[in-house]
Amino acid sequence: MKTSDDFRAGIRAGLPMVLPSILIGASFGVLAQPVMGSIAPIVMSIIVCSGAAQFAALTVLLAGGGALPAIAAGMLMNARWLPMGLAFGPFFKGGKARRALESNALVDASFAIASNGDGTYDRERLLGATIPQVTSWMAGTAIGVLFGSLIGDPHALGLDAMFPAFFLFLLFEEAHGRAPLAAAGIGALIALALLPWAPAGTPVVVASAAALIGLHQRFVVRKLVTA
Repeated sequence: MKTSDDFRAGIRAGLPMVLPSILIGASFGVLAQPVMGSIAPIVMSIIVCSGAAQFAALTVLLAGGGALPAIAAGMLMNARWLPMGLAFGPFFKGGKARRALESNALVDASFAIASNGDGTYDRERLLGATIPQVTSWMAGTAIGVLFGSLIGDPHALGLDAMFPAFFLFLLFEEAHGRAPLAAAGIGALIALALLPWAPAGTPVVVASAAALIGLHQRFVVRKLVTA
């Protein structure tokens, strides 16, 4: 019973992310369609389903880069899932295949929603929160591709500002306590230091390693409490 309640709670928690996911997905569809055609952006949103990685790859393509550099940029951006996966890994269930499948539900907002605030995470809440976001992202991409001429320039509509605002909201919700604030501060300093000279995407990936500091401190505290 608790499992189904947590799953439904995750869905409810993910509903506020529906509109931003649709709008950001639509902006991706509008920008990607002239470069990638009408099918590839939608397929990419289904298979990759990661806004940061998709925009990173699209940026390379818009700058005249080839497919391999675009894929590398997307993979580099998605490397931030490594510390998140290390944090959430112990809370997935079943064998390796099932755990690998469920790990695809790790998206930024769901990771924050599933956090219990003590270094533990709720698997059912994660899965529930991801469903409305994923479907909205795919739908938004399709809208942008199919009706881009009606939407116009995403920058003129201010849709480009929604992406950083979205992550600032997640930071505000998650960064409570000394360890999370320290991790966020160190990550910001790392990113700012690398931003002027590192390749696109690298500052975010390297800065995400700072999350391991907060993760380590949380597990240390939890072991001391349970000892």
